[in-house]
Amino acid sequence: MSVEFAFVAGSMSSNSEGASFFFDPAKSTATLAQVESAGFHSIVIDEFAGLLTNFDLAASMSSVSSLRIVMTHWAGVVAPTVAAKQLAWLDATSGGRLALRMLVDGGIEGGETAAGHVAAWQQTDEYLVLLKRLWSNEEPFDHEGPFYSIRGGFVPHKSLRGFEIPIRMGGLSGTALKVAARHADIFELAPGSPAEVHGLIARVRAAAVEYGRAEKIRFALPVRFTQRQRHGAAGTAIATEAVQLPGLSPQAAVSMLAYAEAGVEEFMIVDRWGPEQIERFGREVAPLVKNSLRRKEDHALPPVSLLSGWRLGYVPGAPSNSR
Repeated sequence: MSVEFAFVAGSMSSNSEGASFFFDPAKSTATLAQVESAGFHSIVIDEFAGLLTNFDLAASMSSVSSLRIVMTHWAGVVAPTVAAKQLAWLDATSGGRLALRMLVDGGIEGGETAAGHVAAWQQTDEYLVLLKRLWSNEEPFDHEGPFYSIRGGFVPHKSLRGFEIPIRMGGLSGTALKVAARHADIFELAPGSPAEVHGLIARVRAAAVEYGRAEKIRFALPVRFTQRQRHGAAGTAIATEAVQLPGLSPQAAVSMLAYAEAGVEEFMIVDRWGPEQIERFGREVAPLVKNSLRRKEDHALPPVSLLSGWRLGYVPGAPSNSR
């Protein structure tokens, strides 16, 4: 059993005041080097400026860091043929380090109506089918679907991995799970207790059986380290972005072990940290999590209970992130 850590930079962060380090070349190079040294495996690009900015930042990051690049993306802004060419180029120039993090409707899952929700996911499904076909086809093809029309679709310069650029998705509805089960290599989980997260993992795997992918999907959990909980106007703790962990502490590491036992294989750190916090995570938290899991695997230590008494920062009944 092992886990990886992803560093989230941009609008998904709980503290989005001011420009991110991406827009300062000297600072971004130094920060990315520190992030990698702290034990992170990937960097998630998710900027308020939008999809085209994410393309530019991913291209810039590929030349100054060896971290895997997770680029937030969504259907409906760029035509599939254009996106497929740009993404193939990014994957090739990054040495095969690109992953595509698909949101629905730019982060709003399907709009305000049930019909809009279903349509948004259907568009994303068709978009991903076309991307994969464009990344792998040997001859130009035509396509006529409910959302896209293509004539002579072809990408002459393929990515290093063809159609196997990793896709990341999330969601909670039956429609969302069905599309994610078909396409996602990594499923981003909604906040919940370890037992609730374990239940969502089971739902995703059950949906993936139809596509022969039940054991091919890995699971990521967005987490945030906090010294105190934020509260809404009515005094209800806010837990919509990520599971809240109790600061950069051994207690937080133990909480992460419970989620790892539940099936989480990647933790997405969504705090906008400075150098001190990044260094402290790499020194005090990441090694404790990894070493504990390694010892458990080597010596078959008793599992951490899903119902352990540690405070996890999750508040039952708080609204979950539907992304």
